[in-house]
Amino acid sequence: MGRAYQNRKESMAKTAGQKTRLYSRYGKELYVCAKNGGFDPDGNLALRQMIAKAKKDQVPAHVIDRAIEKARGGGGEDYETARYEGFGPGGAMVIVDCLTDNGKRTFTEVRQAFVKNDAKLGGPGTVGHMFDHQAVFVFKGDDEEAILELLMMADVDVSDIEVEDGMVSVFAPHTEFFKAKTALNEALPDIEFEVEEITFVPQTMTEVTDPEVIAQFEKFLAALEDCDDVQNVYHNAEFTN
Repeated sequence: MGRAYQNRKESMAKTAGQKTRLYSRYGKELYVCAKNGGFDPDGNLALRQMIAKAKKDQVPAHVIDRAIEKARGGGGEDYETARYEGFGPGGAMVIVDCLTDNGKRTFTEVRQAFVKNDAKLGGPGTVGHMFDHQAVFVFKGDDEEAILELLMMADVDVSDIEVEDGMVSVFAPHTEFFKAKTALNEALPDIEFEVEEITFVPQTMTEVTDPEVIAQFEKFLAALEDCDDVQNVYHNAEFTN
């Protein structure tokens, strides 16, 4: 599957503007999780995981609390999910996940990001079948067999385990996320996850070597990042030069 932890969602909070967008995106997801599944993290596993992810990405507590309180108060927004698929510069496959309260606006913005950056927007299912919806955990370690054994003992359905550069990557069906995380935490009390998320893992990678195409792809990703309704971007591009 390759280094899945290098193909994480494209939301790097390096500037104030990017941080604002990151907080906004987490605010939306927390709001939706709380509104759909309840406001108590102990009884809402999706909300609990989203809070943990937000804290890991250094989202301030007041942003988290405000989103949950907004949902508790009934909130005025009704967000729906939207997914767009296609091909980026160089032919790499791309999935764009959105939360929107205006589907027409979101489609227009995402389409523009594709059109202006030598990318091709396809229809539903264009590339989705080439990605696996997986729970992914990455942490320090080098004993693949020991990790596999402890997960099997906990009756976790493991898709794959890789060890590379002193890091263990565990892949499991997305429905096994909480069972796998619990098993790892119980067996390895000191474990620190570099990655712990449900994501789309590409079945194959597309190597992109031309510096101009790499630059265009990065510009394309930045354009998607600028769309307020875009939550996550997944792709199978592997940059080498």
